[in-house]
Amino acid sequence: MNSVLDRFDKIQADILENSKKTNIPIEIIAVSKTFPLEKIKPLIDRGHIHFGENKVQETEKKWKNIKNEKKSLKLHMLGRLQTNKAKKAVLIFDYIHSLDSKKLADNLKKSENETGRKLSYFIQVNFANETQKSGIPISEAEFFYQYCKSKINLNVIGIMCFPPFDVDPENYFKQAFQLNKKLGLKELSMGMSNDYLKAINNGSTFVRVGSAIFGERNIT
Repeated sequence: MNSVLDRFDKIQADILENSKKTNIPIEIIAVSKTFPLEKIKPLIDRGHIHFGENKVQETEKKWKNIKNEKKSLKLHMLGRLQTNKAKKAVLIFDYIHSLDSKKLADNLKKSENETGRKLSYFIQVNFANETQKSGIPISEAEFFYQYCKSKINLNVIGIMCFPPFDVDPENYFKQAFQLNKKLGLKELSMGMSNDYLKAINNGSTFVRVGSAIFGERNIT
């Protein structure tokens, strides 16, 4: 089971089996950051549409042409987004998973107005209060959501949870699910290559799976 398609099929089968418990449709975001288009192409040709990147410039260079050809493709911004790149992000991405500040929200709304595009957003919440990670503190999440929804009319569809690497993520997944439920949001972005099944069992609807599909990446 060495090919991208073989690994993807195995993950999809495991997810389908697991999601029977929750009866919730699950979207797999194939995290293609750092991988060349030729490695991603088999999945595109298969008809998979959700792909994740974390840098605006890399995404523009890699995806612009093929996204113009294949209108069904959906690109997800998973990395931290600088406010000065908001307009470029709005032009190339369909989902932003790292909405984490009022300044960024305002810039994204301004960019939506300028480009005529409307994106879907996940609010990144820093459940573990990790200083090295971005994200809204859990105590401010409800206020921030109301600002994004009611004041500037961003299409916030859910919470994004990115737990610490060195602990069991289940407690954080449960917190994210409860916060999502409290806010009345339908979608939930959590779970990666090493914990996506546990995330699904705790209510995730979008899982972000990269190395388990494409293999180990060279970190740059």
